[in-house]
Amino acid sequence: MKHDTHTSDTTERLAVGLGLFSIGLGLAELMAPRTMARAVGLPDASSTVLRGFGAREIGAGLAILSQPDRDTWLWSRVGGDAVDLAYLASGLNSPDGNRQRTGMALAAVAGVTALDVLCAQQLRKAGPRSAADRAIRVEQVVTVNKNVHEVYTFWKQFENFPRFMRHLDSVERLDERRSRWRAKAPAGMKVEWEAEMLEDREDEWIAWRSLPGSQVDNSGSVRFSSAPGARGTEVRVQLQYTPPAGSLGRGIARLFGEEPEVQIKDDLRRFKQLMETGEIPISEGPALRRAARPADPQKLRKLAGVRS
Repeated sequence: MKHDTHTSDTTERLAVGLGLFSIGLGLAELMAPRTMARAVGLPDASSTVLRGFGAREIGAGLAILSQPDRDTWLWSRVGGDAVDLAYLASGLNSPDGNRQRTGMALAAVAGVTALDVLCAQQLRKAGPRSAADRAIRVEQVVTVNKNVHEVYTFWKQFENFPRFMRHLDSVERLDERRSRWRAKAPAGMKVEWEAEMLEDREDEWIAWRSLPGSQVDNSGSVRFSSAPGARGTEVRVQLQYTPPAGSLGRGIARLFGEEPEVQIKDDLRRFKQLMETGEIPISEGPALRRAARPADPQKLRKLAGVRS
């Protein structure tokens, strides 16, 4: 089945949001059932039932996050929503409750139910994504005011990457063709993989891919060519990878504002600054910059306005 990538991405992002909402609501019901009962206008005696609803919500949320491209778990949430609506409706007749608050809670749950149904229908229509569909592909180009050989030589030393790629902790060369990569992932996670160089044409092209069994299945290439008008070197980077937690990894990354396209674009901007000036900014401010070599701590303190 052919996917509309934009529509699928939007739907999966909605599914991830609903999954996180489900977990948050479940934790509140599980840990503070009496507070939640009062908030929705139900008597304190409802706290035991709400605690059970909380456990169900957490289970549904975790299932959705594990497979946000599957409609099954969204339909299970719809079933849970129906139970919630029925229980709240019965609470309208309770003499110990607050009809106004319960009515507002009913309206809120009905709204969430509509989102659950809409998301589940769209996921069913799209069908599960294949590994190829889940892969993220990124292409970015930057022009560096240095000659091709100098740029190629710097890029070939993968150990240089953490100096301008903020998501990388380290790159360790294992031999002439293999290297070990350690990176930061969304939500504070860490990932590691080994890669091998597939192609190395001096001053033209470098290509690599991760080895089987890696936490992050990825591949990439970078091409170097003389920029028009003798403006230096055009660097064209192409990357493809599957997030460490499949669709979940991509969905969480987007919720945390870590779009891969934007991240790579920012990395290349810092690469350009490092190549051309030997330093890159350490903040958004124009005055603070990071040298290509470790700076004197006293100078950094002075730049930052810190007195001894």
